[in-house]
Amino acid sequence: MMLNKKLERLNAKSVQIEHGYVPGYSNKITFLMVSILFCFFNKLTGQQLPLFTQYRENTGLINPAALEPDYLAYSNNFTVGASYRSQWNGLSGAPRTITIRGTYYADDYAGVTMMGGGYLMRDQTGPISFTGAYGRIAGVITSDPTLGGVILGLTAGLVQFGINTDNIIVRDKTDDLAMTGQNQLFPDVGVGVYAYRYMSTGRSASSYVYGGVSMPQVLGLDLKVQNTSSDYYLQRVRHLYGLLGMYLFFDDNSFIEPSVWVKYAPNAPVNVDVNVRYQMPGSLWVGTGGSTSGTLHLEAGVLLGENLGLDNSIRIGYGYGYSFKTFGPFVGGGHEINISYSLNK
Repeated sequence: MMLNKKLERLNAKSVQIEHGYVPGYSNKITFLMVSILFCFFNKLTGQQLPLFTQYRENTGLINPAALEPDYLAYSNNFTVGASYRSQWNGLSGAPRTITIRGTYYADDYAGVTMMGGGYLMRDQTGPISFTGAYGRIAGVITSDPTLGGVILGLTAGLVQFGINTDNIIVRDKTDDLAMTGQNQLFPDVGVGVYAYRYMSTGRSASSYVYGGVSMPQVLGLDLKVQNTSSDYYLQRVRHLYGLLGMYLFFDDNSFIEPSVWVKYAPNAPVNVDVNVRYQMPGSLWVGTGGSTSGTLHLEAGVLLGENLGLDNSIRIGYGYGYSFKTFGPFVGGGHEINISYSLNK
């Protein structure tokens, strides 16, 4: 299969050269919460990046320098994919997130190793939405991209913040507070650094080790939301992400991928996600993980490629997350579906 071909090529070269925010602290709130906050407060603080169960599928959105899993695991340098996530399904107006992505990793193109692509994202929570379009570019500092390197990446785009007030009825002690719908555009910039290294550990195993840090929201800003009587502000703060992980390959065409995500936001506890995925010798994989915020997730998926006589790969994955912590009401679990198509172009 393609994994064995990748290992043969990497082992031959190694003779010469030697994986934010915290649930409960996010801005994801229900219709009722929005109404209460607009009544009693004039400033909201939050971040506009959604949560994910399978972070690796959207790692380029969080760290613009990060490699796609299709490159490290399957040696495919062109990937397009989509994700759908529903969170807090026990609440009305619960968050829904859709992302569409594409990445191309150019091995030594015209003497330069580059990576480029883009993202479309739609994050909807009750009447509040964020819709963004991003371009992504990264440069790889390496003598041989299949053996490792250091990547510097940048994302830039526009995000539309919107409030649909059709279903919001806000009352104070005397009168109804009239709300007007809002739609505002603002720029978004992210930066990141990422490093990876291939290592041979003997005849039966080899590995990629990778890690990186990123700030996907470099531009902090205050968004002003107006109604007929007052002005309200949504403040966006900078977040810092760290990632560390590895792929441990075996000669039966299987691998294990442990990873750790660390997320920091001002005035919120540091959150750590620990995950592990096992790609079986056939087409299936399974995984699990947990975080210091009190969440647990399970995932499974299938890889379709050479087993169907294809020269490319189709990956379909499903993740289920459950939170053992609550801020009051029961929030329910979360579901996430990912699909990607990749090839060596």
